[in-house]
Amino acid sequence: MIAISKEPLEYVLGKYDIDVVKIRNESYKEKKGVWWVHTLDGFKVLKKVSNSEETLKYIISAVYHLCNNGVKIPAINKTKDGSDYVKINDCCYVLSDAAKGKNPSYNIDKEFKIVSTELARFHKASKNFHPKEDTKPKIHLGKWIEEYSKRLEDMNNFYKRDLNNNQSGEIGEIILKEFPFFYKRGKEAILGLEGKEYKAWVEKVQKTGGLCHQDFAAGNLLLSPTGEVFVLDTDSLTVDIPARDIRKLLNKIMRKNGKWCQDILKSFIDTYQLTNPLSSSEWKVVKLDLMYPHLFLGAMNKFYYQRDKEWGYDKYLKKIKEICDFEKTLSPILDNFDSLIPDS
Repeated sequence: MIAISKEPLEYVLGKYDIDVVKIRNESYKEKKGVWWVHTLDGFKVLKKVSNSEETLKYIISAVYHLCNNGVKIPAINKTKDGSDYVKINDCCYVLSDAAKGKNPSYNIDKEFKIVSTELARFHKASKNFHPKEDTKPKIHLGKWIEEYSKRLEDMNNFYKRDLNNNQSGEIGEIILKEFPFFYKRGKEAILGLEGKEYKAWVEKVQKTGGLCHQDFAAGNLLLSPTGEVFVLDTDSLTVDIPARDIRKLLNKIMRKNGKWCQDILKSFIDTYQLTNPLSSSEWKVVKLDLMYPHLFLGAMNKFYYQRDKEWGYDKYLKKIKEICDFEKTLSPILDNFDSLIPDS
């Protein structure tokens, strides 16, 4: 809390033409923070961002592009001198309007379709976006094969270590039993990505431009009382093919459901297609990205590198078991995936 008190909030907010009534901290981690700012004109949200100034410029330009193409994102407030942010030393602060509404539910059909449609609208609106030269964009476009191969082999090294000398106890036993299955599925996905479909989609986005949110989910959407949908948390916008967001959202939806469900997947595909139709070859890339065991490898990575310092051994064990069981429910869906996508 001492670090928070050292933040120059009064100085930062003094750069804006607003009358501050009260400030309340929402979250804080040394390099980034979020504050609710109560003003005479309502609430604002102040963010201290961890990105470099050049990356922040890229994100802001991407936000303006999306907004200009119909995506609702809380408006960035200009400072008194017309800047989009306040910079102090090497830290940048952005003040935005606070949107009102509730998070949609995947379990309510109407709201599920709103989420699916909004993702399609987001991807459609991102077309023709190309990062400006004086910015530092986040780019995953065309890097999947290299990134996925590195991640898979990194976890394979831990598997081999425990195979020779299990240092991980019960978790190690689960890894030894389950990893070969997921390793095979990961290799199959990477082999598929080396085909023409992934390359063609990457080349298409290189020409037409495009963005992914990276955490497009119910928790980052607000349904306003007037029926508008606001997209929140744009700090991780990256240049990539839409499959990235689709895979991440589907994993969240299906985990909420407890297992993979073909009917839910079919509904998502049909709804998405109405707004931003993908070709059959592009949906096959989505299939390959779903096939790659992102969640299982992520759980392994968290355990072996102890990335969640507050987690005890039992929590890691529980999480790995849950994710292993969940990932396996995808197998029959993958077998039938081609019958769910359009023929074009």
